[in-house]
Amino acid sequence: MGVVLETVAVSRSFGAVKAADNLSLRFAEGQVVGIVGPNGSGKTTFVNIVTGYVKPTHGRILFRDRDITRLRPREVTNLGIARSFQIPQLYTHLTVLENMLIALSVQERRHWEFWRPLRLDGRVEAALRVLDQFGFQDGADQRVSTLPEGGRKVLDVALSFALQPSVLLLDEPTSGVSVDDKFGVMDTLMRVVKESGVTAVFVEHDMDVVARYADRVLVFAEGTILADDRPEAVFANPAVRAHVLGEGV
Repeated sequence: MGVVLETVAVSRSFGAVKAADNLSLRFAEGQVVGIVGPNGSGKTTFVNIVTGYVKPTHGRILFRDRDITRLRPREVTNLGIARSFQIPQLYTHLTVLENMLIALSVQERRHWEFWRPLRLDGRVEAALRVLDQFGFQDGADQRVSTLPEGGRKVLDVALSFALQPSVLLLDEPTSGVSVDDKFGVMDTLMRVVKESGVTAVFVEHDMDVVARYADRVLVFAEGTILADDRPEAVFANPAVRAHVLGEGV
């Protein structure tokens, strides 16, 4: 598998705190990578750096060998790197379909303006195709405010897929989702990821979720990488178990 995303000696400091310390990582086409680590270890900062929301102090970010280090977030997204947030970025007063139509309008490189029609025939068909992938066949006309938290998480990722990404970064996709629903949410997300061949990188605190869905796990510790391996090897590592799970402390 070829490398789709790479960070080269990336560092970022906030005052005296090193949130990213000389990170050199490669992500392959179609790989699913889980990122774990204690609060403040640099996980979300890493996602923000890759997506252009935070600029590194040193180092480079490469997407398909192109240097994207200084691009703005919208430029990064337009190249094919999409993200979802810990708190879904949705128009809760609109319907599921209307949210998707807005996302597709943005994907078409046009700003959404309220006086321009959203419901163009081709766009509606495209919106329904994406929504069907994520299980919203019968819920397109449902108002987002009525969706459970898990449904909002899935919709937020579905909107990212409207941008036709090659790389998808997810910030805590099961945060706020009930214990009963978290695996259903991840089953849906990972099914679409695998079907689409997208490289997915997700930050997660739930170790059961990481162990079940990740091909590879990165363990962050104070802006550095404590471990980088398959889930079974990472979670058998005594240093990881002490640092992340609190065992033996």
